[in-house]
Amino acid sequence: MNLPMNSDSAEQREILDALPVLVFLERAGKVVYANLGARELLGLADREWNPCPVEDVLWGLSPGMAEPQTQLTAGCDATPFHATLHCPDGQMLAVEGVCRTLDRDPCDAVIIACPKGAVQTPRLRLMEDVLSSVPEALVIVYSRRVLYTNPAFTRMFGFTAEEASEGDLWEMIVPENRRHEHALLEMRVDQEGLARIETVRMSKSGHMLDVGVLAGPLLVGCAKAGYVLSFRDIGERKQKEARLQHDALHDALTGLANRALFLDRVTVALNRRMRRRDQGCGVLFVDLDRFKEINDTLGHAAGDALLVAVSQRLRAALRPQDSPARLGGDEFGVLVENILNIGDLDIVARRVSAEMQRPFDILGRVIQTGASIGVALAGSDHTRPELLIRDADFAMYRAKEKGGGGYEIFDEHLEMHFTSQQDRERELRRVLDYRQFGFLYQPVYQLQSGKIEGFEALLHCRQEDGSVTSFDDLLSLAEDTGVSITLGRETLDAACRQLRQWTDENAERELTLTVNVTQRQFYHVSMIPQLKAALAGSGVEPSRLCFEVSETTLNENPEAATAILERMAECNVGIALDDFGSCLAPLNYLVRLPIHMLKLDPILTAKATSTGRQLAVLESLVHLGRNLGMQVVAQGIKTPAQLEALRRIGCELGQGDFLCGALEAAQAIRQATMASDVPPLDA
Repeated sequence: MNLPMNSDSAEQREILDALPVLVFLERAGKVVYANLGARELLGLADREWNPCPVEDVLWGLSPGMAEPQTQLTAGCDATPFHATLHCPDGQMLAVEGVCRTLDRDPCDAVIIACPKGAVQTPRLRLMEDVLSSVPEALVIVYSRRVLYTNPAFTRMFGFTAEEASEGDLWEMIVPENRRHEHALLEMRVDQEGLARIETVRMSKSGHMLDVGVLAGPLLVGCAKAGYVLSFRDIGERKQKEARLQHDALHDALTGLANRALFLDRVTVALNRRMRRRDQGCGVLFVDLDRFKEINDTLGHAAGDALLVAVSQRLRAALRPQDSPARLGGDEFGVLVENILNIGDLDIVARRVSAEMQRPFDILGRVIQTGASIGVALAGSDHTRPELLIRDADFAMYRAKEKGGGGYEIFDEHLEMHFTSQQDRERELRRVLDYRQFGFLYQPVYQLQSGKIEGFEALLHCRQEDGSVTSFDDLLSLAEDTGVSITLGRETLDAACRQLRQWTDENAERELTLTVNVTQRQFYHVSMIPQLKAALAGSGVEPSRLCFEVSETTLNENPEAATAILERMAECNVGIALDDFGSCLAPLNYLVRLPIHMLKLDPILTAKATSTGRQLAVLESLVHLGRNLGMQVVAQGIKTPAQLEALRRIGCELGQGDFLCGALEAAQAIRQATMASDVPPLDA
């Protein structure tokens, strides 16, 4: 079929318009004419045809792909093809046909096409319905032009299909600071076949949207002709993630940064200081005074309200560039930046201290508290945030030792003291690593008969030269570092084993063995399980094992202490109230708690030779214990006069260096045997 390229005559146009196919005349890569059927499909039936590139009309034109049985190719010396016609309503129409070159210079050709057969029309309609129903925004891009958008795209970005088809996708929805993502997407699609990113896109109204983008190639005839993209709104998920991240890095009660975020901010400040020495920084470590007393007296609600009020005071006292944080409990930290010297840090510390001294109005009550504040300026040796916070923490303890309500600056004197602390820590690690610790046993005597009632297990250190020293100097450090938990477990196991051995060797003597329990060990969750395991593993009679708990430990948390003591009593072990009388406040413990023994504070024992009220107090406590059915032990007996005085007032048991010092296990059992019928001293 020979069609003239010059179709200006009315007769020629009538012929072409009457054909039941789509006819396009091409010259030099442009469609210079389209017949009526083609113009109707393109929405241009009532307009003059304006020449335009072939790919703007038939995109994805792939020669040689039409089926051989297509009517247009039968007996025709032409190249078959299939392509897609971009209709004005945003829909795409699959077409197939032939392209016959009439003149290779200047490349004149006639393109004849028709929609794919009626058999495929329902499938095309179904695909259009499916794409319209997809909740994600879908876009098909060909040669940077938008060929198709589904309704979800309009709902998400606000652009109609007609508006989208006239523009560049990246110009429409990509903010200027995200344009590099276009090249990144194309590169990943070309290299990996698929690209996923989470980014920000812009709607028609100018709002920024958090979206997840999935991009893939648009393949026509096995060749990439463009891109298919889907956009999913991830704004709600991003908000949840932001909330979770905020909660993970902020204190839930006060809203301040938590320890993790504070450490990160201090790290950044230290790194900045390393680059620029004129941008110094420092840390304030703030610990409230009397907080436990307020919390116990007024309740946890008042305590929480006080912590919130303190956080508000901190914010008010600080500059915008300073960072307050709640480190835990009633401890707060402040990162102070952009300072030159310790004088700048001193000004901030003075202001914070003054704020903490003012009365607080908490739940309708005026509360007067204060804060002990430690101040540390970052130096060349503060290479990690923990080191700077450590120095501020140490200075805070020095402020608390001076009575609280003020602040102390970490300096070389505190550093010398801290160096000594480090030496003690190294000594503790050495003692534990090389197991240079053991147990000695101090006898507890029946003061009237002179017989040994039992022993108290005492931790000691064995030096490399064989000498033995007390563990008391290291015990407080072990408590602070948490090592006392491990030591307590080993002490309990060793006591049970030793008691089992003494029982097997001297079945006729029902000796008791008391073991000291530190505060941290007492309140640790493993206390009761470890006790049960030690008793079961050793097979000792539980009533012959006694635990010494101090008044200070019970005062720390009376409610929790009561529950723990009751569980210990259920194991049938003895419970002794150690250093009883040191404060004389919790006399109600004797009535409420399952206590079997009172161990008098050595200060009270020293009053045994006094007269007047001091002796009356001692006698009253001894009689009170006996009337309640408890054994009373006088600790720290140092002189014969004290021993005789204690005997006169009816004190049942006693121990001290005057009677006998701490012994090795073998010596202890021999002493118990020798003293079976002999008083411990010659009165």
